[in-house]
Amino acid sequence: MRHDEVSQWVKDAQDAFATAPDLDSLKTARLAHAGDKAPISLASRTLGSLPPDEKASVGKIIGDGKAAIAAALAQATEKLEAERDKKVLLEEIVDITLPVNRRHRGGLHPISIIKNEVSDFFIEQGYAVAEGPELESGWLNFDALNIPADHPARTMQDTFFIEPVESGMVLRTHTSPVQIRTMLTQTPPIYVICPGRTFRADELDATHSPVFHQVEGLVVDKGITMAHLKGTLDNFARHMFGPDVTTRLRPSFFPFTEPSAEVDIFFNNRWIEWGGCGMVNPKVLATCGIDTDIYSGFAFGMGLERTLMVRHGITDMHDIVEGDLRFTRQFGVGL
Repeated sequence: MRHDEVSQWVKDAQDAFATAPDLDSLKTARLAHAGDKAPISLASRTLGSLPPDEKASVGKIIGDGKAAIAAALAQATEKLEAERDKKVLLEEIVDITLPVNRRHRGGLHPISIIKNEVSDFFIEQGYAVAEGPELESGWLNFDALNIPADHPARTMQDTFFIEPVESGMVLRTHTSPVQIRTMLTQTPPIYVICPGRTFRADELDATHSPVFHQVEGLVVDKGITMAHLKGTLDNFARHMFGPDVTTRLRPSFFPFTEPSAEVDIFFNNRWIEWGGCGMVNPKVLATCGIDTDIYSGFAFGMGLERTLMVRHGITDMHDIVEGDLRFTRQFGVGL
C-alpha cells in the first residue's frame, strides 16, 4: 500500500465534495469516496492480511487518509446546509405589509340557526322532524283542521290564495298541514315537530312579516293529557330561554285544539306571549282516521322569529328579514 495511492484517494474525495452542488450530490460523492465500496474502505479491510511488521505503518496511512476524507466531507456538508437554509429563508419569506384577506366566511341565517337548535332539542327527546310543501291544498290547510269556510282565517285578508281560486291551493298559513299529512300516513304513537316557512297577508312592520317561520309539535298516543303538554312546554322553554324561565297557560280558542291555550313565558321580568297550544280536537283526529276512543294528543306552535326576538332582545322585524350582515354576524356562522 503506497502513500501516494492514499493521497490520490483523499484528493479525489476532496475534489468531489468541494464541487458537489447540493446535499443530494454530496450524498452520492460520500458513498463513492467514503462508503463501504470506496477504495480507502476496501484497503482498510486488507490490513488483517498484512504481515505484522507492515500493519502499523500501513494502518497509519489509511487512518490519516480516512480522517482527511471525513474532514473534507464535514466541511462540504456544513457549507451546503448553510446554503440550503439561506435559500429556504428567502423562498418562504412573508411580506407582512401585504393587505390581509378580510372576506368573511358564509354562514347560516339566525332563523336557520334557531330552527336547527329546536330540531336538535326535540330529536334528543325522541321526536321526528316532518316537513311538507309550502304550496298547500285548502283542505289540508283549513278543512282538515276544523276551520270552517266562514272562519276569518279563510278570508283574503289573511291568506294568499293561488289563482285560479277554484284550484283550492294556498300558500300555507301555518305548518299544521304537515301534522295532518303525518296523521294521514302514520299510525300512533306519533311524536313529530314541523318547522318551516309560512305565509300570511300581513304588512312588514316591526312585529309582523308576510313570510315567517313556525315550529309546531304534535304528539298522539295513548293516555296523553294536558299535563304532558305543560311538561313538554316547560322543558322547551327552559332550553330556549334559560333554567329560570316560567311558563303559564291562558285559556284561548283554536278550531283544531280543545281545550286550547296561549303559552306565556315570564322572561326579563315580564310576561310575554310565546305561542299557542292545546289538546288535539277529536274531530281532527277522526278526520285523519285515528280512533279517539284509544288515542289522544296535544299540539303546540311557536313563531321562530318571535322566539329569536324575545331571546335576544330584538325589537324590529326588519333586522331579521333585510339581510344586514352587521346583524346576522352577531349569531356566528352556525355551521
